[in-house]
Amino acid sequence: MSRSTRATAKDVARASGVSQTTVSFVLNGAAGHVSEETRERVRQAARDLGYVPNGSAQALRKGASRIVLLNVEGVPTGSGLGSYIKGLDAELAVHQHVLLVLHGHLSSQALSDVAQAVSARAVIDLGDAGRADDIVADAETSLDAFSAQADVPVRYLVDRGHRHLAAVMPDTPELQALAGLRGRLIRQATHAAGLPDCPTLVLPGGLGAAEERLRAFRTDHPDVTAVLAYNDDLALVMLAAMRNMGLRAPGDLAVVGFDDTPHGALFSPALTTVHLDAEAIGRSAARTALGLPAVDTASRPARVIVRESA
Repeated sequence: MSRSTRATAKDVARASGVSQTTVSFVLNGAAGHVSEETRERVRQAARDLGYVPNGSAQALRKGASRIVLLNVEGVPTGSGLGSYIKGLDAELAVHQHVLLVLHGHLSSQALSDVAQAVSARAVIDLGDAGRADDIVADAETSLDAFSAQADVPVRYLVDRGHRHLAAVMPDTPELQALAGLRGRLIRQATHAAGLPDCPTLVLPGGLGAAEERLRAFRTDHPDVTAVLAYNDDLALVMLAAMRNMGLRAPGDLAVVGFDDTPHGALFSPALTTVHLDAEAIGRSAARTALGLPAVDTASRPARVIVRESA
């Protein structure tokens, strides 16, 4: 059957039920992380639609470059990302590959276009786990590693007598991929520890609005004695709001952050936080992106950096 318009990668993606990024990589021969079942579904949809890739896509078939793309849209630079990128870049360099880091909001099509333009060997998309599907399983692994081991701070607080914990999450839409995952793992850890349900306090970055949210939360959840914040930045907003309200940490509320950023130690009270081996996570992601076994790149377990706030 003739077509009045040329089929596009978007058409193939819709017909096969995957993202445009996945379509591009499958049809360009750079889909090492995509299951064979998904590859065949994409190829069949392309055949059915009569899809013909453009020139840059055809060039990709001749061999991917030694460039790996990392999209970090929405991931705050103070969240261990610097160490993650250091490890990722160092491991890629060992294997004669170059890391290209992208910032800003990118649609699936835009990310696909960039990948095609540079003939990327792999894409690690930390900006949107929801679109990471088969093609960037290494991104999902990285997000898991950044968010995991929530049981470590939960055990720490339980050992200090806390039974009613809460999670403090940001209200920034760009952070929902990582924040949602971390929040779920915190709730799972509290459940595994036999604690009551873990409520969530969604805290804005502005101090005045944060105080209002915290007041309402304290009224609704008077039993909560400790909170686990999404990251150190949000934990410091929490501590500042508490101070303005006349609350003390850890006497009124114990506060624990994530990521062990340098400024947490400078606050008063100094912030108790969770340290993650982000550099090793980056090295592991690099090897996964290149299809290599994760030899000698396993990250060390998370640990609590004990200071004054909890």
